Amino acid sequence: MRRDVSSELIEKLDVERVSEILEIPLHRITGAIQRKTLQYVRGKQEFFRFDKPISGIEGGTCIFLDPFEIVRGFPKIPRALILHPGILAHFSSCKTVAVEEKMNGYNVRIALIGDEIAGITRGGLVCPYTTEKAKELVGSDLLHEHPDLMICGEMVGPDSPYVPKSIYDIESLEFFVFDIREKLTGKPMPVMKRRKLVDEYGLNSVRLFGEYEVEKAHTEVARIIQDFGSSLNEGVVIKDPEMVLTPVKYTSSMSNCQDLRYAFEYYNDYGRDFFFPRVCREAFQAVEWNETEEKLKERCQRLGESILLPMIKTINKKKDGGRITETVQIRVRDLNTAREFQEHLRLLGVDAIFQEPELTEYGYLVRIQKKYHSTDDKTESILNGDLWA
Repeated sequence: MRRDVSSELIEKLDVERVSEILEIPLHRITGAIQRKTLQYVRGKQEFFRFDKPISGIEGGTCIFLDPFEIVRGFPKIPRALILHPGILAHFSSCKTVAVEEKMNGYNVRIALIGDEIAGITRGGLVCPYTTEKAKELVGSDLLHEHPDLMICGEMVGPDSPYVPKSIYDIESLEFFVFDIREKLTGKPMPVMKRRKLVDEYGLNSVRLFGEYEVEKAHTEVARIIQDFGSSLNEGVVIKDPEMVLTPVKYTSSMSNCQDLRYAFEYYNDYGRDFFFPRVCREAFQAVEWNETEEKLKERCQRLGESILLPMIKTINKKKDGGRITETVQIRVRDLNTAREFQEHLRLLGVDAIFQEPELTEYGYLVRIQKKYHSTDDKTESILNGDLWA
């Protein structure tokens, strides 16, 4: 008789050791495995990942088996909808706050597992493409000299398979550090100490706009966001310089609308989750900035176009016999990385077609066509007469 799969996984993980280190009751860990909140992942490295937060442990936290390592997940950062009372209330115990750029890419943690670098995505998966890029863009010097740390940052550029952006002057892909934390505890390094360490190792940091008195910070942040103008710079992260308090993020209207524009092109896959919070952000920002009637009309038009125009584009594409897909690209030194990334996407449940690689000056360029079946099927069924249930 076949043994229960969860029992086999519980035996595979040293649950007593994990319970002691993370200070989680034993039954919470075994229960998480049984509920598949703590999931087993097998690839080049065997590990468990927390799919969701439990008992104060962040979602995306990884427990590697051989060698045994724990890499804490990156904590969820709350968002300010109104700057003035939000900053004053949250940072009331601080004299100043540091304001850094929130870049438009995908969140990555880089850590040593044994002697090997791992590029870990927000959800707690070791991505082969991200790992290759981490080795190329970050190297291992800082981590070999500080193996207890993990480097947290944003992968940004057009050669991103997750969030491809061409809004920065980046030819392929770059990595910008926004945090350094203890690998095991998740404790963050103070802002200026981290920026100094990053500079010493010749790595990129996200832009620091300045350090401002808490009472005046809302004015400075509003100015920074307004100075973005029509660019698609995402926003800012407001931080306690000592990183004792949780940071707070604030985004621009252009970035909100760009997110909506992307989501509603694949409306049945992403649209619902993207819509409500971003509309709320727009409403509160408009009120706090006391916008004129003309500015409000501009905001409303921008918001409406971000929702309707991409949906209309998608419907027309399907009406003309096309498939609803998105083309992204990666640039790799080793074609094995592309093959491993193809398997990685399959494990994520992403249906994708990899085109033949093109050899370029900077490596192999591989274009990837990602299929959005839900939006494709829904659009086709409505065009064929189905009702919206």
